Amino acid sequence: MHRQPLSTAIAVALAAALAAPLASAQAAATEAKGAAQLDRVEVVGEIVYRDRTEATAPVLTYDLEYFQRFEPLTVGDMLKRVPSVTFVSDVLEYDGVRLRGLDSGYTQILINGKRVPGAGLDRGFFVDRIPAEIVERIEIVRSASADRSGDAVAGALNIVLRDGYSLDGGYFRAGATRFQDDELEPTLGAFWGGQALGGNLLLGANIQGRRNPKDKFSQRFDELGGTLENTEVQTDVRYGNDYAFNADYRVGVGEAGELHLSGMFVRTDRIQDEDSIEYRSGIENTANLLTVNDNDLDIQTDNYTLGAGLKLPMWGGETEFRLDRAGITDDQFEFENEFEYLRDSNPFPEDDRFTRDVRDLLIEDTDTTGEFNHEREASFGKFKFGLQASLKERETSIFDATRYRVTIPNAPGVRPQIPGPTQPLFAAPGGVNTIDETRFEPFAKLSGEQGTMEWEAGLRYEYTETEINDRTVGPALAITETDYGFLLPSAHLRWNLDDAQRVTASVARTVRRPDFNAISPALLEAEAGDNDVLGNPLLDPESAWGLDVGFERRLGEQGIAGINVFYRDITDLVELANTGVEGSEGPGTVVLQARNTGDGQVWGAEFDLSTPLSAVGLDNTGVFVNYTWLDSEINDDFGKRRFNNQSNYVYNVGFIQELQSLESSFGVTFRKQGDAKSRIVGEEIVTSYDGDLEAFIEKRFGKAWSLRLTGINLLNQSKDEVFDKFTTIADQINRDYDEYELETETGGRAVQLIVRYQY
Repeated sequence: MHRQPLSTAIAVALAAALAAPLASAQAAATEAKGAAQLDRVEVVGEIVYRDRTEATAPVLTYDLEYFQRFEPLTVGDMLKRVPSVTFVSDVLEYDGVRLRGLDSGYTQILINGKRVPGAGLDRGFFVDRIPAEIVERIEIVRSASADRSGDAVAGALNIVLRDGYSLDGGYFRAGATRFQDDELEPTLGAFWGGQALGGNLLLGANIQGRRNPKDKFSQRFDELGGTLENTEVQTDVRYGNDYAFNADYRVGVGEAGELHLSGMFVRTDRIQDEDSIEYRSGIENTANLLTVNDNDLDIQTDNYTLGAGLKLPMWGGETEFRLDRAGITDDQFEFENEFEYLRDSNPFPEDDRFTRDVRDLLIEDTDTTGEFNHEREASFGKFKFGLQASLKERETSIFDATRYRVTIPNAPGVRPQIPGPTQPLFAAPGGVNTIDETRFEPFAKLSGEQGTMEWEAGLRYEYTETEINDRTVGPALAITETDYGFLLPSAHLRWNLDDAQRVTASVARTVRRPDFNAISPALLEAEAGDNDVLGNPLLDPESAWGLDVGFERRLGEQGIAGINVFYRDITDLVELANTGVEGSEGPGTVVLQARNTGDGQVWGAEFDLSTPLSAVGLDNTGVFVNYTWLDSEINDDFGKRRFNNQSNYVYNVGFIQELQSLESSFGVTFRKQGDAKSRIVGEEIVTSYDGDLEAFIEKRFGKAWSLRLTGINLLNQSKDEVFDKFTTIADQINRDYDEYELETETGGRAVQLIVRYQY
C-alpha cells in the first residue's frame, strides 16, 4: 500500500548539502565561531523555569528542560503544559493545536521559524508528529511581526530544533511505556553535538513506540429526553512507531559570516483498529445484536525539512540568504466491514447484509521558500528589510470503493467470512486535485529604544496567486485561478518599568487562508445532515486586527509571572451559507456553500507563573501555574455562538521538589480545559474532558546517569461528547431531532520508565 519513502532521497540530499561547503569553509572557519562555548551535557538537580525573552514582540519561551522531567514523547505532550493551548482530540491525543482555543487553522506552526505544511484540510500541522527529544525550545509568539508569516490570527508556535551549538557531548535515552492493555512500547534515542568538520555539528536520532488503547461507549436516542434506540460498545487501539532524524551544521565563513545547514525527517507508522458492536434498545445480548463493525486505518506519514542559510557582513550590515523546503506525505488506507442484523421484522437471516467500504488516500504537500533579508544599524536603532518568495504544491488523491452489499446467512454473534470480491476504486468527489500557491512577501521593520522604552514597527505585504485543478468536476470548473494581496502592519512597544517589571503592547493585522476543502469546486452530497455542500474556489482569506497588552514581573533570580489580555476582530469569516438550491435528498434539503459572511470577535486573558518558593525558604521547590480565560462571539443562521470548539478556559498547575542530598526529585502536574461547543448545519456537539494528572520520580547517579519513572493519565481521564443531529436546517431551528447521542471515551493509565546516560 505504501509508496516509495522519501527517507533515502532526503538522506542523500542532506549528505550532499553537508559535504558541499566543507572544502572551502573548513579553511575559512573563524576562531570566533570555532571557539563558541557550548553547553556541556550533565545530569544536574536543577529546576528549569520559563525563560524571559528580550524580544520587543510578546514571546514566551520554554526550553526542553522545562518539560523534560515528565518525559514528553511529542511536541503535543509539551504544549499541553503551556498557557492558552487547548486540544479537541481523542483522549490522550495532542495533535491539532488550538491557540486561544481557536481552530488549528488560525495558529501558525513554524519549525525553526519557517512554515511547514500539514496534511489537514484546515492547513493545520499535527504537532504530535514531532518527537520532543529533537526540540531545543518552544516559542509562543502572541502577536505577529513584519519578518514572520502573517498566517497567525491566534498567534504562532515556533518549534526550534536542536542545533550545532546546543550540545557539547552527547547522551543516550532508552526506556518503555506500559499501557492499560499490558502492552509495552519502547523508546530509544541518541544525540551528539560538538566541533567537527571545521564547524559545529549536531546529529540525533530517535525511535519510539506509540500506543493509545481506548474504550468507547455510545447511547443513541430518537431525540433529547426520548427513547433509547441503540448502544454501541467500541474498542479503538492506535499503535505504531515514530522514527526521527535531526542534523544541524554551522561553520564560520570569512571573518564574521556563517553557513548553516539543517535537516529533519520524521516518519510515523500507525495503525488505528476500531471494533464495535451495536445493540438494540441497549440490551446487550445476541437476540438484540444490530451490527458488528471492523474499521482499520493504516497510516504512514513522512515529514521533512531541509534548510540552508548564509549570513554575511554586507552593505554596512548583515545580509542573509536562505533556501528552505518542507514537505509532508500522508499515505492512508482504510477499510470498514459491517455486518448488519435485525434490519426488519423478517425472521433472521432474511435481508441481513454485509457492507464493505474502502478508502485509499494520498496527500503530498511541499513548501519551497527562498528568502533575502538585510539588517543594519540606523540613527534610530535598527532597520531590517527583505523578501520571501514561496511555492506550495499540494496534490490530493482520494479514491473510494463502491459500497458493496450482500446477504449474509450466518447467525448473530458470529462474524461470517467476508464474502465476494473487493469493488473497484473511484475518485471521491473533490478528492483528486492539485493546489498551487505562489506567494511574494516583501517586508520592512524598524526597531529602537528611547530611555526605558523599546519599540518595533513593521509592514509586510503578502501577495498570493492560487491555481486549483479539481479532476472530479466538469471541465468548465476544473481549473480556477485567483489572486489577492494583504497589507499587514504591526507595532510593538515594551516599557521597562525597572529591571524586574515591564509592560508590553502590540497591534498587528493577520490573515487566515481558506481551508483546502472549502476552495475545491466539488459538490458533496448529504455532507451536512441531508444537505449538500458545494465548494467555492473564489473565497477570500479571513483577516484580523489584533491587540495584546501584557505585564511581566521577574520574581527573584529565576521566577517569573505574567498576565496578558488579547482581542481579535476577524472579518470575512468563512461560513456555510444557503444557496437556495434544493439538495440531492429532495424537499427540505438545500445546497450549502462556503462564503465570506460576517465578522467575529475573540478575547481573553492569560496568566502564567513559574517560580521557586524562595520567599518562604523553599529554594528547592518549584511551582508552575497558568490559567487562560477565553471567549468569543460570532453569528450564524441560528443566532449567536462562540467560535466552534473554543473552550472557555484551560489551566495547568504543578510543582517539582528537589531532594539534593538524595540526588532525587519528584513532581506532579494537573491540567483541565473547559467545555468546547461546536455548531454547524446538521450537527451540534459539546465536548468535555476530565482533568489530566501526571507525576514523576527521578533518581540521579553522579553526573552521567538518571532514571525517571512517570505516571501518565493517573485519573483515567475521560472525554465526553453530546451530539444533537438534524437532517435539515428547518429541523435544526425547530429542534426536530434525527438523533441525540451521548459518547464517552477513556484511554487508561500508563507508566513510563526512562534511563539517560550523558557524556
